[in-house]
Amino acid sequence: MRALISLSGGMDSTALLMRMLADGYEVTCLTYDYGQKHSIEIDRAKENIEYLRNNGYYVGHIIIDLKSAMASLYSALTSDEIAVPEGHYESEQMKKTVVPNRNAVFSSIMYGHAISISEKEQIDVTIALGVHSGDHAIYPDCRPEFYESLEKTLSMGNWGSERITFYLPYIEGTKSTILKDAHDSISALELDFDTVFTNTNTSYNPDEMGRSSGRSGADVERILAFHSIGRRDPLQYIDGWDKALADAQFEKSQHEDSP
Repeated sequence: MRALISLSGGMDSTALLMRMLADGYEVTCLTYDYGQKHSIEIDRAKENIEYLRNNGYYVGHIIIDLKSAMASLYSALTSDEIAVPEGHYESEQMKKTVVPNRNAVFSSIMYGHAISISEKEQIDVTIALGVHSGDHAIYPDCRPEFYESLEKTLSMGNWGSERITFYLPYIEGTKSTILKDAHDSISALELDFDTVFTNTNTSYNPDEMGRSSGRSGADVERILAFHSIGRRDPLQYIDGWDKALADAQFEKSQHEDSP
């Protein structure tokens, strides 16, 4: 079985990588450098690939340079003109973190790679993506109907598309269910959960040492997810885990109390 994964270096795609390996897939990962401010995620992806290889799991890893194509897009993640917003993930200001057409660009490149692998190796290829329902309100390109339409369009534009399928196992899930799934997969692979998630980045505004701020919307969602499954996030937070958790819980209560 053959799989192609978009590995950002974040929590969701890393969990999916562990799931695909636990399910017995031979995996190639694509990581995109698109001029994102939180480019530490690329280094974290490399660290997990190395960790896997050191433990007997060889994963192909290709880094795609899209800086010239995407770094000028108007988003808090790529533009120096916009500060990364802080607060709850579902707050209105978090729409500033949308990168226009990002997932369509990424998926199109993945589809080309999948077609190429399929043709070269004469094998069916699964394109696995870690997008999930929690992102739908903020990111329109994470909705199920977007991927249904995109898969149909890409299949129409390529020979050999009958051998390519999209796989989005987390699309109706939450960050908590993703972490639980990752725990099961990592246990099956006999790897260390904390090591795997130390080698990730979720923060949109980490400091110069790569420590998570704990304050971006993505941070808050991750912190609450770890707490919900009764685990302490192994990541380094600028002000420590206890403060990060307290701040995240405060943001959640503020959001729930807002009209």
